[in-house]
Amino acid sequence: MNASAYREQPAIVRWFGRTILIGSIELLTIVAVASSLEGVHLADFWSALHFVVFVGFANALLWPLLARLTLPFLVLSFGFLSLALNGLTFWLGSQLVEGVHFDNYFHAFLTALIVALMNVSASSLLTIDEDASFYRAVLQRTMRRMPLRRPPRQTPGVLFLEIDGLSEPVLRRAIAGGYMPTLERMLTNGSHRLIAWETDLSSQTGAAQAGILHGNNFNIPAFRWVEKSEGARIITANRPRDANAIERRISDGCGLLHRHGRSRANLFSGDAEDAVLTYSLAMDVRGLFASSYFAFFSNPYNFVRTLTLMGVDMVREVRGRRRQLREDVQPRLPERRRGLYPLLRAASTVLLRDITVDTLISDVLWGEADVIYATFAAYDEVAHHAGVADRDALQVLRQLDRAFARIERAIAEGDRPYQIVVLSDHGQTQGATFKQRYGLTLKELIERLLPEELRIHERLQTHEDWGHVAALVSDVAQQEEPTVLGRLVRTATRKRIEDGQVTVGPEFERLREERKGRRVAAKDAQAIVLASGNLGLIYFTGWRHRLTLEEMEAHFPGLIEGLVQHPGVGFLLVRSEQHGPLALGAQGVYYLAHDRVEGENPLANFSSNAPMLLRRVDLYDNAPDLLINSFYDPIADEGCAFEELIGYHGGLGGDQNRPFLLAPVDWGLHNETIVGAEQLHRLLKRRVEALAAQEALAEEPGRGAPVISPAPAIVHFSNVSSLRLL
Repeated sequence: MNASAYREQPAIVRWFGRTILIGSIELLTIVAVASSLEGVHLADFWSALHFVVFVGFANALLWPLLARLTLPFLVLSFGFLSLALNGLTFWLGSQLVEGVHFDNYFHAFLTALIVALMNVSASSLLTIDEDASFYRAVLQRTMRRMPLRRPPRQTPGVLFLEIDGLSEPVLRRAIAGGYMPTLERMLTNGSHRLIAWETDLSSQTGAAQAGILHGNNFNIPAFRWVEKSEGARIITANRPRDANAIERRISDGCGLLHRHGRSRANLFSGDAEDAVLTYSLAMDVRGLFASSYFAFFSNPYNFVRTLTLMGVDMVREVRGRRRQLREDVQPRLPERRRGLYPLLRAASTVLLRDITVDTLISDVLWGEADVIYATFAAYDEVAHHAGVADRDALQVLRQLDRAFARIERAIAEGDRPYQIVVLSDHGQTQGATFKQRYGLTLKELIERLLPEELRIHERLQTHEDWGHVAALVSDVAQQEEPTVLGRLVRTATRKRIEDGQVTVGPEFERLREERKGRRVAAKDAQAIVLASGNLGLIYFTGWRHRLTLEEMEAHFPGLIEGLVQHPGVGFLLVRSEQHGPLALGAQGVYYLAHDRVEGENPLANFSSNAPMLLRRVDLYDNAPDLLINSFYDPIADEGCAFEELIGYHGGLGGDQNRPFLLAPVDWGLHNETIVGAEQLHRLLKRRVEALAAQEALAEEPGRGAPVISPAPAIVHFSNVSSLRLL
């Protein structure tokens, strides 16, 4: 029976068939283990059968309670405690079931691990693990018995599923190629409509989620930037302390998720009352013990399944890298995909995905949340290194689509309906890197154009993959009320602390080199060069104010001319004392304040909204002295990143500025023009508040559900005075 036919069977039939099949596999596995391991003793076949039945009942009846009681330890042990508890279940079974004996706990643990691996492997091969119907039913029954649970509400909630880094054109390509049948069904059955929207100049998650979740991304020029007023401090969006500081600035307490909201795996919370894996609240110890984690650990085989799938993904990554070398795929990043990268990728594509999906299943089964927002970073991570439409990247989309189908089925089984909205925060543009094309980094180019004695600090790699690890370690180590594990981690990482954060991977290597005097530290630098995809930022720290064009030409003659004439540079944004903000190109100048071009238009290859977006960035308090955007060739559809990433985002040019929104048709989206994450926030918030108003009216005696009119078309602002109101 194929997967689709299996799912068409009644729930009780699927449950019974799955139980018999998996039980048989576990039975044969135990018999095989007993015949091959000396420390495992089995009297006969019937003893093995009784043991399998005992373990099945123990997992069904006792495991949810055990997982609930030990949840904080399961989380803080990164899940590995679940393996030990599973071994304990087998050891207990050997004490209660005659004819089964383990010489010691280790043999019980090893048998439990082998059985779990066979369970996961068989379920995956037979494609019957996607429903996880049995353990989801256990979870649902557990939630229904919660004493504080209110009666289920019938007004729909909203579930936002963000696919980080996926552009609208690549999404359409994936749907046409059969990689995303769940999303394709949403379109073909007429339940949803797909539209593109346009990002701000800073096309990266920091600015995008600040705008989408809080309606305010002003003063966020890039993924990282310098604040001269704070002593030339470097702010990085995915560092928990910095993310928390950013959220305090942008939040008015009424974000997209403020009304009974849930934030899952996001950069910012959206003012949600419940947040899990959210960077801006990572220092809150309560997040580690959130009951939402119970969904993941309610299945005793979930962690083993995730570890197994991580191993498969690591193999897939190695094979993908070798395939690109064998087929001479260009561009490619073979060196960046070595070492620990396969493990880091697997953590993003599998571990974070599985925890997030199971947490969402818990949310929709519980039914208390009015609005939920979750980010899936898997595609963004793989596309950075493999390419935006590489087979590996499209395979990740296939896996995400399956995960969304699981969430759909959970909604169908729950007591409250939820409307699903799928969206992205930005896209990615592809091309060989700046260093691959020209043989030097942005910092090395700038060094050639500045006096030799000038000390320069650079950070040209975002390291989003290592950022997940750093956030988790910092979370455990820097708690105000540290646990035993927290104290151990804090002691072990004391030499890795920088600005109150634990540094790992390449960032720790940078810190160590700076402490040894081999690299210039930011506090000792006279110039700081940063990169955010194809966006470069230069700050001269000897001045507390933003330098003007005239000042830079006086102090650093030849710098601006050298940069603007380089073939890898598309345009520079700089402020002139005489003319205001300017976009400088190799053959022309765009006078942004006067909307006038002299010579060739340096913004001709970019969006028609580029002048408006640049005028807005020019208003930022922390705008760089020089903002550099790489070239973009619209015919070849490629540009270049200043980071070592072949799929990139951060500035202007190409599909990085074309994310998508897949929303229910009754939201009234047709030909809206949506420019900027703040405007998208207003559209989404209107719909969320309309549903809340619908519920409030429905609860009034004698009142029925109101009719919600379609959202009005959104138009973009075209002048600086309007931009100040954003």
